[in-house]
Amino acid sequence: MTSQQSLPPLARGADRAPDTAYDVALLDLDGVLYVGPDAVPGAAQALERARSAGMRLGFVTNNAARTPDEVAAHLTELGMPAEAGDVITSSQAAATVVAQRFGDGAAVLPVGGPGVAAALREAGLRVVERAEDEPVAVVQGYGRDVGWTQLAEAVVAVRGGATHVATNADATIPSPRGVLPGNGALVGVVSTVTGQQPLVTGKPDPAMHAECVRRTGAQRPLVVGDRLDTDIEGGLRVGAPTLLVLSGVTTPADLLAAGPEARPDLLAEDVGGLDRVHPEVQPSGDGWRCGAWTATAAQDELRLARTAGAPEGEDDGLDGLRALCVAHWAAHPDGGAAAQATASDDAATEALGRWGLTGR
Repeated sequence: MTSQQSLPPLARGADRAPDTAYDVALLDLDGVLYVGPDAVPGAAQALERARSAGMRLGFVTNNAARTPDEVAAHLTELGMPAEAGDVITSSQAAATVVAQRFGDGAAVLPVGGPGVAAALREAGLRVVERAEDEPVAVVQGYGRDVGWTQLAEAVVAVRGGATHVATNADATIPSPRGVLPGNGALVGVVSTVTGQQPLVTGKPDPAMHAECVRRTGAQRPLVVGDRLDTDIEGGLRVGAPTLLVLSGVTTPADLLAAGPEARPDLLAEDVGGLDRVHPEVQPSGDGWRCGAWTATAAQDELRLARTAGAPEGEDDGLDGLRALCVAHWAAHPDGGAAAQATASDDAATEALGRWGLTGR
């Protein structure tokens, strides 16, 4: 009999809606609440329901381009009322780290959007524009207009002895046109030329979520995000339960292959998962069952089947994926490439196709 303590992530589910089980949601933004300039469909209504249930909201973003005031204004325009004090950006986390290391008034070269320089000034640091100003650090964050000139100035400063600090290392960002280069891609340009790896201060570093916990006074926080390597890993590192949503960059295939450091506790299509009960995934014979689906993992085979005679219950369309993940993770608790998923019936074939997984 598998004990509750030894169950893989996702297996426990949640017998209460998260917006009643947790007091604060620490929400990522890009890919969770909006994609580019537009709100994720249903996100505003989901947050309104969460607030009505008594859940408080904190907004935690690795996007360093904008100030907290600008982020709060954007959320409010999209029907998700927010105050600047509810927002913590990776620029703020980076500025705090630099100020603690080098002291008040230290010269720092910002690379990125306006939010980077604004956070540095707010932290009491002196913003400079050229490597010849002898900055002690280069703080690099996302900015849509970052180009060769800024990157070259950062390279000269780092090669001259400045510490390279990256607000985050996200290689991509979601957009209505698909994934686009993120800050990590441009950070890679600087580190490739200088030969030095940056100090990364954004998620998954626990400082950001820990700061949001302190600001909100959360006793039972839930981290909500669309990225395994930042949101989910960051939540695990700060000791908070996590909810992965599939409205951003993570695909079902990515989730299936996730290592133990990035496996979420809960799964939903979008942030609407805050007000839904999440089903358990239970041992069943030599496999794992969730709702009407059973998944088995044996040697190099991962197989999904519609459970014979199972009653038609409430399925948000992800029960089979939950079963597949738990079956694979139980077989590979320390990580390992996921075997190709196969289907034992037409219903399973259709489900695997819907998730972008191969069925045969």
